[in-house]
This record gives sequence, C-alpha cells and structure tokens, in this order.
Amino acid sequence: MADEGKDDKKKGGNKVIYAALAANLGIAVAKFVVAAITGSAAMLAEGIHSTVDTGNELLLMLGEKQAAKPADARHPFGYGKELYFWALMVALSVFSLGGGFSIYHGIQALRNPEPLEDPLWNYLVLAVSACFEGYSWNVSRKELNKKRKPGASLWQTMRASKDATVFTVFIEDSAALIGLAIAAIGITLGYIFDSPYFDPAASILIGVLLVGAAFTLGRETGNLLVGESMGQDAIRRVRGIFEDDAAVLCVDRLMSMQLGPEEVLLTAAVQFKRGMRIDEVETAIARLQKAVGAVFPTIRHIYFESGALRATMP
Repeated sequence: MADEGKDDKKKGGNKVIYAALAANLGIAVAKFVVAAITGSAAMLAEGIHSTVDTGNELLLMLGEKQAAKPADARHPFGYGKELYFWALMVALSVFSLGGGFSIYHGIQALRNPEPLEDPLWNYLVLAVSACFEGYSWNVSRKELNKKRKPGASLWQTMRASKDATVFTVFIEDSAALIGLAIAAIGITLGYIFDSPYFDPAASILIGVLLVGAAFTLGRETGNLLVGESMGQDAIRRVRGIFEDDAAVLCVDRLMSMQLGPEEVLLTAAVQFKRGMRIDEVETAIARLQKAVGAVFPTIRHIYFESGALRATMP
C-alpha cells in the first residue's frame, strides 16, 4: 500500500511537470515571435521567462528520475534528495537567466527605447499565455490541495509541502501569471500615454518578480536539501503514538529528516519500562514501528537510540 501511495504521488508530480512543460514550450515560441514583430521589451522578457521555465521542467524531470534510483552502498538511504538538488538548480536559473536577463534587457531598452507598435499581437499572446499558464497553475494547485489541511491557506500548504516538483511548478506558474499581468499593464500604459518607457519598465519589474520567486524557491528547496524535519505537528502526533504504548516509560527526543518527498528518517530517544526482557523490548519496538507506519507511511526508517535498551536493565 505504501508503494502504491508513492507511485500515486510520483504520477501526480509527473502530471504537473508535463502540463508545465507543454504550456511553457508553446508560450515561449509565441512570445518570441510577437516580440520580434512588435519590438516589445516586456514581451521579450516574458519569452525569456517561458524559455527558462521550459528548461526548468526538464531539470525537474531529471531530478525525478535521479531520485527514483534505488539505494546502494554509497547512498544507503537512497537518492531522494536529488530532486531537491535539481529544484535548487531551477531556483538559480530563474534568478540568473530569468530575473537577471529581464532586468538587464529592460535597462537597455530604457536607454534605447523602441518605437511603439500596434499592441494587438501582444494582447493576443498574453491572453493565450494566461490560459496555458492558468491551466498549468491549476494542475499544481490541485496537487497541493491534496495535502491541504483544514483552515490552511494555499501559501501555507506550499510552505509545508515536501514535494519539490509540485511547489516549484506552483511558484513558477504563479510568477508567470503575475508577470503576464505586469507585461499587459506596461504595454497598455505605453499605448495610452504614447510613451516607449512603460514597456521596458515592465520588463524590469518582471525581472524583479522572478528574482523574488527564485529566492522563495531557493529557500524552500535549500531547507529540504540540508535536512528539514517532517514538521512539528507530525512530530507531536508521533510522540503521542509512542507515549500511548504501554511499554514506553517516557519519550526524551524525536528527530526527523526528510529524505525525499515520500521518505522520512526518524530517530527516537525513548525509555522503556525497567525490568523488561530484551524480547519484550523487541516486540514493543516492532509494535511502535507498525503503529507509526500506519499513520505516517512516509516514515520508512525508525532508529532507536541505544540508551533506550540500557534503561530497561534491572
């Protein structure tokens, strides 16, 4: 059952990637064509943004493939964190290629603004792009909602998510939709006021937006990469399972580390009741592992500190 759940999560993550990849690839081509026709700096920035996002989905696909490799002697806990590494590479590409180049191009366009063109083509591509990006964003939103707790906002759910594929695409698509709105506003203001400066200013704002998205994504993936825990609420529930067991005298410390989207390592410093035989302690440990696994199937490794066994000695 645990493997079936893991496969379902993988299928959900793959669906998110494929939706984002198809949307960004088609949108990037359309934006570049219209940018060449109209000379819009904001549209060129959006084209760059979509191209970077397309490459990012390929990086996430690579991360998914690497993370699925079985454990071996060099990596006894598997390769789950490969996904977090490649998601961090995505954050760096959004920052440097997406945000950096958009800001640079916007500044260059401010210095040498292009003459205004008919914005019809820009509006058409922005509208089509919004439809594609909205679809991709909705796919990632639905995946996030599967883990959404009652009363939690979508932002809080994203922050708590351990699936880098889903929250990476969600952050990218959210930034893309906001960027489309900025591009549309810049083009419209330039047309209304007959000024060539609003469009490149929009390009700079899009770049700043991408830098912010990259910072958010880097923070989330960085925390997971260096060993983020499964969350305090989950730890409290695990502690309750331990404390409810008749063989446990007290629970000193529980520590967890996320090894991948669906794999957690847990170490437990507990004291079993004194006078218990070793076989009774072993039975209690097996019972606790089963109870924890029933509630949290993602906890695939549970290790008890040796002090728990010494404390049972009469």
